[in-house]
Amino acid sequence: MMRIRQSQLAIVSSGLALLLAACTHNAATPGFTTLPVQPPIHDQGIIKHVIIIVQENRSFDNLFNGFPGADTVSSGSAHGTNVPLAPVPLENGLDVGHSHGDFVASYHNGSLDGFVDEKTFKIVGGVYTPVAGPPNYAYAFVPQTETQPYWSLASQFTVADRMFQSNTGPSFPAHQYLIAAQSSMADEVPSGIPWGCDAPVGTTVAQLQADGTDSKGVFPCFDYQTLGDEMDAAGITWRFYAPGMGTTGYIFNAYDAVRHIRFGADWATNDISPETSILTDISGGTLSQVSWVIPSFVNSDHVLASSNTGPQWVASIVDAVGASQYWNDTAILITWDDWGGWYDHVSPPQLDPMGLGFRVPLLVVSPFARHGYVSHVDHEFGSLLHFTEATFSLSPLGSVDARADELTDCFDFTQAVTPLQPVATKMRPIDFMNQRRTLDPPDPD
Repeated sequence: MMRIRQSQLAIVSSGLALLLAACTHNAATPGFTTLPVQPPIHDQGIIKHVIIIVQENRSFDNLFNGFPGADTVSSGSAHGTNVPLAPVPLENGLDVGHSHGDFVASYHNGSLDGFVDEKTFKIVGGVYTPVAGPPNYAYAFVPQTETQPYWSLASQFTVADRMFQSNTGPSFPAHQYLIAAQSSMADEVPSGIPWGCDAPVGTTVAQLQADGTDSKGVFPCFDYQTLGDEMDAAGITWRFYAPGMGTTGYIFNAYDAVRHIRFGADWATNDISPETSILTDISGGTLSQVSWVIPSFVNSDHVLASSNTGPQWVASIVDAVGASQYWNDTAILITWDDWGGWYDHVSPPQLDPMGLGFRVPLLVVSPFARHGYVSHVDHEFGSLLHFTEATFSLSPLGSVDARADELTDCFDFTQAVTPLQPVATKMRPIDFMNQRRTLDPPDPD
């Protein structure tokens, strides 16, 4: 077992180092615009629980292509050539470059025609390696047959087609924005794993400089304030559900990169693994007021997971809430941490040197979410924090959550509460609890 774990660590670490080296360059930072400020949300204390579910690496055009009423396209531009979007399944196994450098190249000063230049990666001979992929591989969508649970939730509740990353890079900084509304300007992934304070000595993560270039990097362990700190001070209960150390998905545990959380009391009480504990906490009546849920790699929607169980994982959490005492006062916010390199045709507003990034999906599920509604209002990761802060009367952490809207248009608190129509899944909660939890590459499903 030790031999397998060390091998897999080498695979992931080597791949991340290759991504960092291949994709970082001296491109200029795009110009700035501003988003309109939305009116405040007033739920009069109706929402008492917020669950933020974070999946991996999908753009809106990729995951919800053709969804009725949503802004999607069937083709995209590749340096002036029109390229049809092709179906690529969730479990395809061939990754697309999605570093900050890849964003700059794909964004191409707002023309959005540089996705054709993105590199592709695959595990070859046990090493995460750049390989020659099919032509125009990033111009793709996931067939609805694989994402039906997501489409079912979107049809019942609210889906947002103007949800943008707050950063223009990969998972590590994206997950920081989802807990802290910043990443200390870290714009890439660390050079070693785990990603955070537990990283090996010598691990670095690049930081974006004022001239648009990357620094040589710093150790990926920061000490800024997070939403968890604000909730601690206000007596609001919270938990961060994530895969445990020694599993592939642990790299997505954002709080491992916050020093005073990782080495403080919150780590033992609020950082919970395995992530499937969310299911037993819901059924057992011990759900905290605010929860983040990070999937295991196999259930993450990441193309390298070679699995299509992500939609069922998310639906199982929603179904558990719908069958529990919490349904009447809960808002479930489901998003994806970055675009994963996949094509998206909407040009993201440029608000600061770190973002906004490309569109990612957002589902808002609640008895008070607008039914069958497609939100065309601009949202970003800061919107999830702002909504949570407004719900529990907390102050903004910084500029990103302060400038973002509060998801006002996504809710109607005059609606009568109706039961959840359960989403059909092939897997039961017990199936997720019994999944393998090692550093082995996940099996296809």
